[in-house]
Amino acid sequence: MKAFRDDVVERLSKASGLAPDVVDRSLGVPDLDRGDFAFPCFPLAKERKAPPPRIAAEIAAKVEVGGRVVRAEAVGPYVNVTVDRARLADETLAEVAARGAAYGSGTEGAGKTVVVDFSSPNVAKPLAFHHLRSTMIGNSLVRLYRARGWRTVGVNHLGDWGTGFGKLLAALELWGDAALASGDPRALNDLYVRINQQAKQDPSLEDRARAWFKRLEDGDPTARALWQRCVALSMVEFSAVYARLGVEFDHVTGESFYEDKMPAMIADLEARGLLEESEGAKVVRVEEPGDEKPMPPCLIVKSDGATLYATRDLAAAQYRHDTFRFDRCLYLVDAGQGMHFEQLKRVLRRAGRPWADALRHVPFGVLLIGGTRARTRSGAVVLLADVLDDAVEKVEAVIREKNPDLADAAAVARAVGVGAVVFSDLKNHRTNDINLDLESVLSFDGKTGPYVMYSHARACSILRKHGAALPPRPADAGARLADPTEQALVRLVARFPDRVARAVETDAPSEVATHLLDLCEAFHAYHTRGGRDAALRVLADDPTVRAARLHLVDAVRTTLAAGLALLGMGAPEQM
Repeated sequence: MKAFRDDVVERLSKASGLAPDVVDRSLGVPDLDRGDFAFPCFPLAKERKAPPPRIAAEIAAKVEVGGRVVRAEAVGPYVNVTVDRARLADETLAEVAARGAAYGSGTEGAGKTVVVDFSSPNVAKPLAFHHLRSTMIGNSLVRLYRARGWRTVGVNHLGDWGTGFGKLLAALELWGDAALASGDPRALNDLYVRINQQAKQDPSLEDRARAWFKRLEDGDPTARALWQRCVALSMVEFSAVYARLGVEFDHVTGESFYEDKMPAMIADLEARGLLEESEGAKVVRVEEPGDEKPMPPCLIVKSDGATLYATRDLAAAQYRHDTFRFDRCLYLVDAGQGMHFEQLKRVLRRAGRPWADALRHVPFGVLLIGGTRARTRSGAVVLLADVLDDAVEKVEAVIREKNPDLADAAAVARAVGVGAVVFSDLKNHRTNDINLDLESVLSFDGKTGPYVMYSHARACSILRKHGAALPPRPADAGARLADPTEQALVRLVARFPDRVARAVETDAPSEVATHLLDLCEAFHAYHTRGGRDAALRVLADDPTVRAARLHLVDAVRTTLAAGLALLGMGAPEQM
């Protein structure tokens, strides 16, 4: 589709006198019966002192027709352009066949490196359901960037340091280490909840927690030994859940990894005259001209000498740049941390780091269950492993009822159940809040993961029913795919690489997920029409028509499988 879009942009640019990039940014995709591209003329009205419909008519009359472009016409304030759809089908089917599982990939990221900081749970607590967002959005972005040619470094920045950890150590001192002996990270979480509740009545516990963290930072042997046991226990549970989700990391470190790297950063800020004392603490002022709201200073060192989240993030950013030489560094952290990352970039800019603006906070909304936000410190938490178990169990019951003869139904249920939960997140734009309704998430109808995976399985089923290897693609396959339902499928398959590229540009896997839903809807419409009208059956009697349609179905199958893989999901061939 890119070759067709580029051709249309060039012709509209010549006809309108506008720069190609201006045309490209404005170009839309209309309904199939209106053409293949639509150029709006509203923005030109003021400049050219003419109504948009008149401008559209003038531009349409100047568009050169021929080759890939067969028609340009003014429809109200739009110039609608129709391409040679037979040629589009031929070129698209050829590209899909040639690229296979790599369909949707590109090379614009070649020679560039992106670091993706995602998941990053706090140690000594099990992975809660709300960790799904950072984990799976980040996992998908790693896959998407890699597909578009970037060198990717997936980082899990574990929260194994800070006052919160001091609270846990204080709790172990007060109530014993039975939680550690249990081998269950949930027991550690119970301790964390307990001390937070107790601290509401006894504020001295906050001082005790800070003292324990200071001991930890100072290398106290008792504090270090307890801390290491907590980390080891948590990692066993983390690894098991990540394996179920198909998530892998290239670089796993805790905040503690930067313990010996913070002094150099603090010293550099001091040497540059950026550190100021404020009520005994050390801060860097980050206000900039043009700020609409006051920007508080970034706290670097507490009055008791302890470091903070910001201190460790500054050291981590420096380490990542020195180690990986990134062109972009993404932080998958909830939207509430926006100020923190803006402060981080501003401190680095003031400290003379030219790469500071390569840091990108990729925010996401809240994950709700029953309309309520889960909070670890209050104990109102739903564990991610429990949600996955529930999803798999429910899906397996449905599969065994609908397809009792399915081989390895348990394995299919694992893929579909986990995929359903993942897709329920990724189909929404990451900045939206999500309210989990497991029954809807697991439905095989509607805009769900099981619906997309079932569409892939249905395409596989049609190809199996053919009963032989895929026949050679006819030279005139595009001309044989003339029905509007076939043309709609071709166009959606053709647009897939552009949507993958768009997902990388905007750090939004939902671009791919929503495109898969559109493709599935068009595929089901096509399949349904074929069931009602023998002339539109995929397995037609005419061998040439049959071959063309089989290649179209195979292109749909390939696109769905590629898209699901980019989202971090499986693509079962039977369900």
